[in-house]
Amino acid sequence: MSKITLTGLMLRLFLLFASTQAGPPKAFGATKKTPDNQGQTGTLQKMIVESGTVTMDLYLDQLSGDGSLVIREEQLHFAVAANSFFSILVFNDLLRGPEQGSVALVPQYSTELPSTLGASINQLVVEKLPSAERFDLAVRDAKTGFTFFNIEGHQYYYDAKGQLLSITGGRLLISKEFANALGRPPDVGAVVGRISVGAAMRPIEVTQLVNGAPKSMVMPPLRGAAGIEAPTLVPGPDVIVGDVESVEQFGSAVGTQVGLAIGTDSCNNGDQPIDWFALPQTDHPVVPQNLYRMSAGADNTQRFEQIGHSWNKHTFEALEEFVCGNCNTTNCQTGTHLCPGCSDPYVAGLNGDQNQIGSRAWVNPFTGAFPSGADDHTGHVHDGVSHRIRVEVNDLNTTLNSGATYFAEAQYISPHEYTWCQTHPGQCNMYNNASHRQFSVTGINPPFTFTPLGSTVRMQPAISAWTGATINQIQPDPGNDGFGLLGYKVTNPVAGVWHYEYAVYNQNLDRAIQSFNVPLGAGVNLSNIGFHAPPQEPGWANDGTFNNQGYSSTPWTVNQTINTLTWSCETFAQNQNANAIRWGTLYNFRFDANQPPQSANATVGFFKTGSPMIVTIQGPASSGTPTPTPTPTPTVTPTTNSYANW
Repeated sequence: MSKITLTGLMLRLFLLFASTQAGPPKAFGATKKTPDNQGQTGTLQKMIVESGTVTMDLYLDQLSGDGSLVIREEQLHFAVAANSFFSILVFNDLLRGPEQGSVALVPQYSTELPSTLGASINQLVVEKLPSAERFDLAVRDAKTGFTFFNIEGHQYYYDAKGQLLSITGGRLLISKEFANALGRPPDVGAVVGRISVGAAMRPIEVTQLVNGAPKSMVMPPLRGAAGIEAPTLVPGPDVIVGDVESVEQFGSAVGTQVGLAIGTDSCNNGDQPIDWFALPQTDHPVVPQNLYRMSAGADNTQRFEQIGHSWNKHTFEALEEFVCGNCNTTNCQTGTHLCPGCSDPYVAGLNGDQNQIGSRAWVNPFTGAFPSGADDHTGHVHDGVSHRIRVEVNDLNTTLNSGATYFAEAQYISPHEYTWCQTHPGQCNMYNNASHRQFSVTGINPPFTFTPLGSTVRMQPAISAWTGATINQIQPDPGNDGFGLLGYKVTNPVAGVWHYEYAVYNQNLDRAIQSFNVPLGAGVNLSNIGFHAPPQEPGWANDGTFNNQGYSSTPWTVNQTINTLTWSCETFAQNQNANAIRWGTLYNFRFDANQPPQSANATVGFFKTGSPMIVTIQGPASSGTPTPTPTPTPTVTPTTNSYANW
């Protein structure tokens, strides 16, 4: 296709999706847009799926038609085939809409399904349908074109910083073809499950528009599709987690806890070498590691909790390997730099080497800055759990956690990315450094073993795997500090009761998070108010915390008034070591209410600096009759690493 034809096509597509509205990214439902013919100025990107995951929750009792009154769900996990041509248009970092195309699905494990669907499990796609079709999306057999499910009720979300696309809230409806194949024509349109998609996107066409007229266009080649010299990488240095290799337990249990570590492969996703100078020099990445569990509720997806986190591995001696594709060492000083496209491995034993990991307290997670003594272990003696991913045995015991799902997450924080960003505006790659992978756990008592399920989901934190949740961004000071995410999910476990579950995740906000406030409708009655946080590392000599006391594990205080519910820890002025949500950690807040959800604004307060900010959530609606007096202040459970009493 000629460049002129491409330019004309992109201009028409831009006019179709353009809008004069400014402001933060919004969710897009599956609705058609009205063309806006006013000329626009800015950058129009056509982006395709680079990698990602798709989760389907199928109601097998309805698919089997056995008349059972018991809801039996089966969760299917798929990886997205690399460079799938499901494309979106993004103008000035705002999502304008999806284009016709499809995402190829790679099943992560097999399960018993209706024969027609089971026969096609290895060739399924999620397809964006033409605008003339009744439905926006469908699940089809790529080879035969057979439609299994139509999808409705979904919304599109786009995170420009991480170049991440999410499709949430989709309902799976039996298609006419599938209903006939099942021998149940009246079941056409029956809801038989849910679907969610999380994907890392990459641009394939970038057009500069001035008053609606294209002035220039570039077409970045696909990653791995060109030769070693091809400029396939993003501008600037960009360290990512290319592979979460393994999770292993090391050392003996100490009391009720075990120590774990994660094997990682870093990749330079950028076109510039990344500084990799070993300590005592301070220009190299650090590697924190986290473990999460999804559990509870009828389908074991009600909660998404962090159950452990480690100190930082300090990197050294980049090995220039090929995990992420083409490794180009031309004009690159190997060893002290990770060259463009190259990878560097750290097995779990190395990431868990207690003498080579340093406290997170020394590190500014946005700038990557830390002192040369950030791994000083003088003055203290290690046990089997020290500085590793500290996890309660009961959080791994498979008898106590039947049906739970586990996710390992690693992140690479590099000072080079920040310093490059200061001198190269627009080449700021500090927002995509976390990746995750699902693992199964085996064992009732230590030692535990961990088996990977599926592929690493690159450049997405683990909270993106929370099935059925809505996730919104927390970014109080763009360009000067990092970001976090607020996930929420509302379920209706029994008639007249709604369970509200919130997860607040800080990826790289140095200021940390000190409070979380949910508005309440008049007359709403709450019960089972809960809080959860992962275990904190105790104080150690030279650990970077105030007076080397370690961070507090005191559960957050909860305060209920007639119209608000607020959780908080001590302020920075009260206690510099208070149990704030620091970088690379996720805390949970939950309650039951007698009223259904409605759109509301939560308030997130910060620990070190900065004004509180508003984040959209769902909260309990008003019952219409205000209570005459505030409900007495409830209490949370006394430990931070166990379930709340509800």
